[in-house]
Amino acid sequence: MAFPQTPLDVRTELRISGTWTDVTGHVYHREPITIERGMKDEGTRVDPSRCSLVLNNRDGRYSPRNPLSPYYGLIGRNTPIRVSVQGPESYLQLDGTPTSYARTPDAAALDITGDLDLRVEATANWTAASQALLGKWISATNQRSYLLRLENGSLILNWSPGGTTSQIAFGALPALPRRAALRATLDVNNGAGGHTIRMYWAESLTGPWTDFTGPIVGVGTTSIYASTAPLEISPIAATGITPLSGRVHRAEVRSGLGGTLVAAPDVRALTENTTSWADFAGRTWTLGAGATISDREYRFTGEVSSWPARWDVSGADVWVPIEAAGVTRRMGQGKKALDSTLRRRIPSAAGLLAYWPMEDGDAATQAYSPVAGVLPLSLTGADWAAEDTLGGSAALPKLKNPSTMLARVPRAATAGWQVEFVYHLPTLPATQTELIRIAVTGAAMASVVVYASTAGIRIEAHNAEGDLVAGATYAAATALAAFTGAWNRLAIYSGDAGGGTTRLQATWRDVSSNVRYYASASGTTGQGRITSISGTWGAGTTDMAIGHLAVFSTPGTGVLGSPPTTAIFEGADDGFAGESAITRMVRLTTEESAQTTLTTIDGDTSQLSQAMGPQRPDTLLALLEEAAATDGGILYEDRDSLALTYRDRATRYNQPVALALAYSAPGEVPPPLEPTEDDQRLRNDATVIRRGGSSGRAVLEEGPLSVQPPPAGVGPYDEAVTLSLHTDAQTQPIAEWRVHLGTWDEARYPTITVWLHAAPHLIDQVLSMDIGDRIQISNPPPWLPPGLIDQHMHGYTEILGLYEWSLAMNCAPAGPWTVGVVEDPVLGRADTDGCVLTADISASFTAVAVTSSPGPRWIDSASYPAMFPFDVTVGGEVMRVTACTGTGLTQTLTVTRSINGIAKTHAAGTPIKLTHPMRAAL
Repeated sequence: MAFPQTPLDVRTELRISGTWTDVTGHVYHREPITIERGMKDEGTRVDPSRCSLVLNNRDGRYSPRNPLSPYYGLIGRNTPIRVSVQGPESYLQLDGTPTSYARTPDAAALDITGDLDLRVEATANWTAASQALLGKWISATNQRSYLLRLENGSLILNWSPGGTTSQIAFGALPALPRRAALRATLDVNNGAGGHTIRMYWAESLTGPWTDFTGPIVGVGTTSIYASTAPLEISPIAATGITPLSGRVHRAEVRSGLGGTLVAAPDVRALTENTTSWADFAGRTWTLGAGATISDREYRFTGEVSSWPARWDVSGADVWVPIEAAGVTRRMGQGKKALDSTLRRRIPSAAGLLAYWPMEDGDAATQAYSPVAGVLPLSLTGADWAAEDTLGGSAALPKLKNPSTMLARVPRAATAGWQVEFVYHLPTLPATQTELIRIAVTGAAMASVVVYASTAGIRIEAHNAEGDLVAGATYAAATALAAFTGAWNRLAIYSGDAGGGTTRLQATWRDVSSNVRYYASASGTTGQGRITSISGTWGAGTTDMAIGHLAVFSTPGTGVLGSPPTTAIFEGADDGFAGESAITRMVRLTTEESAQTTLTTIDGDTSQLSQAMGPQRPDTLLALLEEAAATDGGILYEDRDSLALTYRDRATRYNQPVALALAYSAPGEVPPPLEPTEDDQRLRNDATVIRRGGSSGRAVLEEGPLSVQPPPAGVGPYDEAVTLSLHTDAQTQPIAEWRVHLGTWDEARYPTITVWLHAAPHLIDQVLSMDIGDRIQISNPPPWLPPGLIDQHMHGYTEILGLYEWSLAMNCAPAGPWTVGVVEDPVLGRADTDGCVLTADISASFTAVAVTSSPGPRWIDSASYPAMFPFDVTVGGEVMRVTACTGTGLTQTLTVTRSINGIAKTHAAGTPIKLTHPMRAAL
């Protein structure tokens, strides 16, 4: 017997000394486990997840300060906790570490040298940077055969004809569900003197398969090396490639295209914690320490922030009411802002000798260095923290007349160097003016100086006596124009040009346009080592902003016009302006992996994530939330781990139904089911402001939810939001999209409840659901609005008891997320711009006269027979148009009535519209 005839298999675990410890036996069931995730009703942002339960503490083991507790010193603030139920099947859980694999030894059947067919069904982050899926591949010992892997949203097939070198084919993945199957085939001899690769995806390993690349044809026939490497799920010995982090359900290796099955690991029916098994093809598989077979579906993973002891008056009953929270609670508690992107990135550079961010406060007299052993930089006569317009920096100092600077540089181990900094010079001085002076030892030159004037940018090298030993001026008009009036980076570097000649180069680069210009001088000076950097400034450099002075022991190549060797400033100088919201989230969580990790659920690659403005100093959580707000997706906490998930906006468009309910089915839709016609989400006037830029505004001028006063509309409901956007052009479409969402004229169902103890057949659907998924309820009662109830789940409260399991889901209409698809028979149709009934019709009329004004008219069935039928809505009744006659603005539609269960009379002049009109996505 199964739930609800038997108690629900709920498991509670604490992570103690690095191991998940089952504490289910100590959970009191007098109060059910309650879990809250996602967005609350009427909420505008996702709150930290919460889980409440009660632990029996009669023996004091859950009192962290009790020396007699077996967990003394092992539990306390932020002890990880997770709650799970038994799922419908098992899976192979992989943690992405070097011991995270399933392996079967090499065998003759696996040494495929001809056509190859690899297949994997998994639940994974399909856009991860680099993850190995399946293969026989050991790089270090040149035992390479074949390898299927993921990299940055692409599926990659590697194979090696000789075991040493690698051939490669790849294809960009389409939008995939969280669980999907991938397949790659290699035809080593396509009969036309070449070889062909194809790549497919499907919802499961049973297909049907969709070819998402078409034939990838390579020159010449090929073959596959019969290596001695074992076959592995999540191969661990492929150099530079990380093992998979996620779930694998089954896999196949076939010799030939759709050919003989030589390996078929399928873990779905295995017992939890199985460590070895034989597959259908006779292969014996074993697991690494980082891999497990599990059948648990996690409903909550979080941290216990406190352990409050409670007891009754007799002292016989002692308990601890646990209130655990998701990772965002900790991330939002007392975190300091992340440093500027330049300050964060430059210290990671190889060869860094010294670095002074110069982001010190307005009362500073010197600039500290984050590099150990480097003395502070002295800067006098400057306005500190006076210029805050560089995207990749906090406020920097501006020079006055006069100002001086001196920075001591530790001795490098080898000759050769690079100096780089950011600056903003308002105008070029009329006369030659020193910008920076670099003191050098161990060479024929003692100093290198860069000058600027309207006559040109000049670089000079002087010996110890002050004599010029090398020098040149660059005076191209475009280069001089680019030197001032914008934030630039100036790099000065030495290089061995061969034949005893040293080349000195100064290159400046606008941080926005990224166009480089060069001034170069050469001589037999030697490169030497930097000892200090200084500046003596006057009227010509007044109001020049300067900062992020860095010195590297990395000389250039010595080739004229070659860029500096160290490129650590790239991207960080403008705060990574222009990167997509998803790219920013992935980069941030990669850089701050100690705080959290991120899984992204990406939509169709044709729907690009919004480009962002510069990343300014803020907390990690605030920066992630800023990216989600810019893109319009949902950032929420993962259920399986202390991590975050980002569901991008495009995944909400036209998504399939995750939970299909029938109001008439027993237990599927218990009360309350109460539609709400309120104005909580109503916005008919939206202004979107680009931070630091312009704005766009959209207003709904006509219609029942327009800004017109009642009864023509509802009056103005305005909003103004400031977003991090890359260009001003983004503001208008986002404003229009926000008005589209805010004026969707449909009832909202704040709460949809499911009782799984009354409808256990829904358990599998509910377990596969997550934040943002789509719910539909069919056959609503006549007192509710007609047609399907179609909603997105934004959050839920879950109750887990011994014989009770329920979810109360917070929802909002899914309708506004139904968008146009070119050439789709339903979503690819454009609506008319004004069409009404020509005459009254009864509840049974099937020949309906209509007049379009101003047009366009409806398509006629004689000219477009393949485009019929389609649905229209008239006065709340949905009719199916099976034919249309007439080629003018007055036409007759042949219809089937009452598609949505509504049949009534309609008066002449009643508007008629497509039920599913094409709507442009953002």
